[in-house]
Amino acid sequence: MTTPKKNASNASSKEKMATLGLISDFDFALHLPLRYEDETRLYKVNEVYPGQVVQLEGVVENIHVNFGHRKQLTATFKDDTGKIALRWIHYYPSQKAQLEKAGLIRIRGEIRGSSMWGYEIIHPKVSKAGQSLPQTLTPVYPSTDGLTQITLRKAITEALTRVKVHDSLPESIQQKYHLPSLSESIHTLHHPRVDMDTQALMDKTHPAWERVKFDELLAQQIALHLAREARVQLQAPQMVLQDTHLFDQVLAAFGLSLTKAQQRVLTEIQVDLQRSYPMHRLLQGDVGSGKTIVAALTAALVIQAGYQVAIMAPTEILAEQHFIKMQKWFAQTDIEVVWLSGSLKVKEKRETIQKIVSGQARLVVGTQALIQKGVVFQRLGLMIVDEQHRFGVIQRLSLSKKGETQTHDSIPHQLSMSATPIPRTLAMSYLADLDVSVIDELPPGRQAIMTKLMVDERRDDLLKHLRIECQQGKQAYWVCPLVEESEALQLQTAVDTYQYLQTALPDLRIGLVHGRLSPVEKAQVMQDFVQHHIDILVATTVIEVGVDIPNASIMVIEHAERFGLAQLHQLRGRVGRGQAASICILLYQNPLSQQAKLRLKALHETNDGFEIAKRDLEQRGPGEFLGLRQSGEQMLRFADIEVDTDVLENAREAAAIMLKEYPQAAEAHMKRWIKGREDYLRS
Repeated sequence: MTTPKKNASNASSKEKMATLGLISDFDFALHLPLRYEDETRLYKVNEVYPGQVVQLEGVVENIHVNFGHRKQLTATFKDDTGKIALRWIHYYPSQKAQLEKAGLIRIRGEIRGSSMWGYEIIHPKVSKAGQSLPQTLTPVYPSTDGLTQITLRKAITEALTRVKVHDSLPESIQQKYHLPSLSESIHTLHHPRVDMDTQALMDKTHPAWERVKFDELLAQQIALHLAREARVQLQAPQMVLQDTHLFDQVLAAFGLSLTKAQQRVLTEIQVDLQRSYPMHRLLQGDVGSGKTIVAALTAALVIQAGYQVAIMAPTEILAEQHFIKMQKWFAQTDIEVVWLSGSLKVKEKRETIQKIVSGQARLVVGTQALIQKGVVFQRLGLMIVDEQHRFGVIQRLSLSKKGETQTHDSIPHQLSMSATPIPRTLAMSYLADLDVSVIDELPPGRQAIMTKLMVDERRDDLLKHLRIECQQGKQAYWVCPLVEESEALQLQTAVDTYQYLQTALPDLRIGLVHGRLSPVEKAQVMQDFVQHHIDILVATTVIEVGVDIPNASIMVIEHAERFGLAQLHQLRGRVGRGQAASICILLYQNPLSQQAKLRLKALHETNDGFEIAKRDLEQRGPGEFLGLRQSGEQMLRFADIEVDTDVLENAREAAAIMLKEYPQAAEAHMKRWIKGREDYLRS
């Protein structure tokens, strides 16, 4: 009767290991430790100090269950040099009885307390005394519920006896970058000798870790090189851009001169559009640098060349703002700008899709409704994706493949836009397949914005300040806190704030704008704000991107601690667009988490979008920063691109050498490490 249970248990462990991606022996070999425990020696009580993780051998006495605020199990551990307190906050009733008859035991845990008040270990690990001590450090592996370290260690050790780790790097590459062999590195990391540099193993600077990180980054760089080479082999519409009639009309409707940076970027894009392979360009620019007009002028060139253009944004509000701007700039032309989103009524959606299919709609603006099955473009020449990191990887691939499937021999060009500048290391690591254009110049007249932090208790002082400023003719935004769990709750917060300000500032004109208003209602409120019929505009994050009111010089962000760093920077960029000195007030509520403190500190210290992006990357990590988290794939398991910049530089150089001199080894190396994730790297 016991056999089925054992088999069921084995099957269960196998399934749990599979959820960690552990299937082949090589998977187990690459399942490297998170950290190590030193169980190779025993300490005496008189040798320990706070913060140290130690293993002691002795006996327990004075075992009690204490009935205070919370029931706890306590005991005293002693050896021939002294005593130390033990405490279990969570325990099984049987533990007390086990300890009472335990005799000589070993305990392991972190020393807490002080020499003055006494030391203690909370939740010590207890084992039998007398067993021989391990000769290597004990690895602690990433695991999942119900999968013990003992089971994992056993499975990994068995896999290591079976697997033959052949080196995928040519000897010349290993010598050039002073790399140990992969087999030696993997065995070292699983079973490090006691005499090795424990600190280097822990902080991942040991040569064995350097080798694994190098291999991982090298595979990524090879994949990006190959993705770029594959793109150059594809066919795209090779556009003739001699007629600038439509371009000139849109520029005239814009009404301002382009900056030198905008002109330079447009030239780079035009060169791409005239090539026979698809453009894959990222357009970066800080808040208010004028990316949208560059997108509109690029669309005008492509439409004039006889093709359709699709503009996709991550939210309906942002897509709607693009739609309103495009309508305005193309109003004096014969080009029809159409809108496609999930909120359209069935009849309107059907009519819009028909216009897209027939080619009547030359410029289509929308949300991810653009990638639905029924949407087929007649002649799509260019896709413009705004804030591309806010789409999931699969969504971005779907839009790209929308173009690929329209004909067999031609796929559209792609222009991605981001108001969140991508730090250099991130671009090197994930975006090497993209050409990057940067609008590094703000339009004339943009003012530097002062940023102030204000605790919520000083709200009355803030209201007095606002009254004085608005009476002198200034205008303000008051952005309500982000409530991600519920749009309805966020709306209610905005309505409550609107009513509160009406009561607190009865002599001022207060307006309200939020995502539930119809496009007509929203446009009317914004028009009233533009014409100065409103002094303070209460808003949800609908004004995050694209709104341009020169007279608005004050931005209040309530519960600023709830917003992300990039979003706070975007919101701040809504002011400073006129001649008046502008201020952004971050109203926060204590207590602040450490992350919130870092975010608010960063915003207070700098207006530089690239510096903000660098700090955002440090705080959030590359996956979330680029929208890769949504793919469910962990892009880098061992390397950290902010820390391992030298390894990344070497991997880039080595990738070029291997592709040129050892192409077969390069492909084999990439397949070993990437395993089907190549698409994520090129999306």
